[in-house]
Amino acid sequence: MRRVLIATSNPGKLRDFAGAAKPHEIEIGGIPDFASLPTVVEDGLTFEENARKKAEEYSRYASGEIVVADDSGLEVDALHGDPGVHSARYAAPEVHGVQPHLANENTDDEANNARLLRELRNVPREKRSARFVCVLAAARDGKTLATFRGTAEGMILDASRGTNGFGYDPLFYFPQIQKTFAELSAEEKSHHSHRGAAFRQFLAWCDKGIQKGSKG
Repeated sequence: MRRVLIATSNPGKLRDFAGAAKPHEIEIGGIPDFASLPTVVEDGLTFEENARKKAEEYSRYASGEIVVADDSGLEVDALHGDPGVHSARYAAPEVHGVQPHLANENTDDEANNARLLRELRNVPREKRSARFVCVLAAARDGKTLATFRGTAEGMILDASRGTNGFGYDPLFYFPQIQKTFAELSAEEKSHHSHRGAAFRQFLAWCDKGIQKGSKG
């Protein structure tokens, strides 16, 4: 069985990846002692830049292994694409007194959601189109082998719905199934989500045996 290491300390994310990879006979694991490794600063201007940077840096701690890292976030059309790559630090002006790109740590989901609702308070529902974006990067020994981009198109509600998920999930309404991402089970979310879409592309790449070279 082939093995892929995921650059995360989130056990839920590891379980999600492992469940999706099992039918492909791919074993998913975490990077040994991941929590003790130096944190990679996510200062890229795009999701791909951040995903590549993390995958390349962390793959140096797992010689010869394929390491996958992801960067993801929410793009709201009425906000010209914000919060974008700063999705996890969107509330930094209120919490830390600095702009998101200058924040050294993430802000909590509740604060981020509250700021999003404030920014959209005068925007009618029909103009609240948005998308979740995820870019996965696969790297080995400090070199990116391939990247994969997944998206999920939806709308931002004016109040939270659902108790599952995390981040902006309670506000992100997915018209195809008429639910927010926070109203989905883990299995449903994997089927419809941006991260699930990107990971399925990665698994297809693995199935083709393309583990050398690079892809834009």
